[in-house]
Amino acid sequence: MKIIVDTCIWSLALRRNNVAQNPYIDELRSLIEEIRVQLIGPIRQELLSGIKSNKQFNTLKLNLEAFDDVDLEVKDYELAAEHFNAARKKGIQGSNTDFLICAISSRRKMPILTTDKDFTNFQSAFPVSLHIPRG
Repeated sequence: MKIIVDTCIWSLALRRNNVAQNPYIDELRSLIEEIRVQLIGPIRQELLSGIKSNKQFNTLKLNLEAFDDVDLEVKDYELAAEHFNAARKKGIQGSNTDFLICAISSRRKMPILTTDKDFTNFQSAFPVSLHIPRG
């Protein structure tokens, strides 16, 4: 089963100079070795945004080229909007990208690896499948 890896996990592993021992980074490494990592375009964009150095940008871009993006469909965006509306009714806020991640996860039965607590909060408004590090 493929796992959607959220921006925060990629950032921990790829955008930090000193990577400390972390179960989420260990899990990302394992998922990469098992060929289970799934990337989506909006996460790729978030990762590449805000990088000041062209060299660092190009290195990260090259590293991410190893991962294909899920082809997004109209139904993904429609479900993301439904999730947004359901969360809003419960007073829960989130980003459009986070709701899109949830929609893709739900439609394709791919859990999400994240440290972002918003995804836990979303669970009171709609089902969200989270992948927990195994180590």
